Amino acid sequence: MTPTGRGQLKMYLGYAAGVGKTYQMLEDAQELRRRGLDVVIGYFEPHGRKDTIAKTEGLESIPRRILEYRGARLEEMDTAAILRRRPAVCVVDEFAHTNVPGSDRLKRWEDVRVLLDAGIDVLTTMNVQHLESLNDQVYNVTGVRVRETVPDWVVDEADDVRFIDLTPRALRNRLERGVIYGAEKAHQAMEHFFTESNLAALREIALRHAAHEVEEKLDAAPAEAVREGPHERILICVTGNPSSASLIRRGKRMADYLRGDCLALHVLPQGGWTEVPRETSRTVERHLHFARNLRIETHTIADGDVSQAIAGFAREQQITQIFMGRSGPRPWLQRFGETVVQRVVRLSPAVQITIVAARRG
Repeated sequence: MTPTGRGQLKMYLGYAAGVGKTYQMLEDAQELRRRGLDVVIGYFEPHGRKDTIAKTEGLESIPRRILEYRGARLEEMDTAAILRRRPAVCVVDEFAHTNVPGSDRLKRWEDVRVLLDAGIDVLTTMNVQHLESLNDQVYNVTGVRVRETVPDWVVDEADDVRFIDLTPRALRNRLERGVIYGAEKAHQAMEHFFTESNLAALREIALRHAAHEVEEKLDAAPAEAVREGPHERILICVTGNPSSASLIRRGKRMADYLRGDCLALHVLPQGGWTEVPRETSRTVERHLHFARNLRIETHTIADGDVSQAIAGFAREQQITQIFMGRSGPRPWLQRFGETVVQRVVRLSPAVQITIVAARRG
């Protein structure tokens, strides 16, 4: 527990199922129990792995909550029961999990934050591909779009992140031996997501992220001193284009690497939201909500001149970098006129402009 009374979060981070995250978490939980701490299992997903299941021996497990959904009885972690039990330490597997509709909270990481706020230390597991800012990068190298994600700021709040590593060849060997999945599922996995090239790419992403986290923590004190002077301020220009989600992730990732501020802006027509088609307004609101979930400061302004509005906002906010999506094709009659992006570049000569092309899929 921290001096403020909030529980501490220890995260076991890997790059794929089967590298040993849950096994190591339970091994550490057993060590804490041997030291005399009150440790319980809040949620554990065995996946039929005998060695991992054996590590739960002697640990109290809080019964799961049963929820009815579409005629099925599904199990979720019973956060309320854990709070009533009030252990010193709680083991919670699969941090990025999305709860069954009807649960008190949408995501398991939100349940974990409730436990932490109650002063309970939590041990949890997660794969790096569930990190929100890496979503596009993971898709680009694997062709698989991860649907369950966790905002970066949630992971950044962890008191201790332990990277659990295993070479791709060793992981595939575990698959072949049936340690991770049954024979049929293991074969399908090796043909699709668990190809050696995919695993190597994911491992590299995870190693880079882990190295960045270590560097950031080591440099935390000097970084605060640097922030007293000029620092990076990144502006993300949000539109109704679906690619804005990728733009938000990329801009946020850059801001985090530079330890800078991150803002998002959407320029409305002169008449405001009333002049925006309903479907477009829903998409924009969804993007802005997504940005707020990543702890990005969001703004909307109404102006008939989009380029002028962006450039003016950038000057007022002392923006150092602007992230924009590529302008779409224009009618041939307008081919000699400037695009929004080109005008922003001309109106903001002192600002670095990053133009991000939309990717298919």
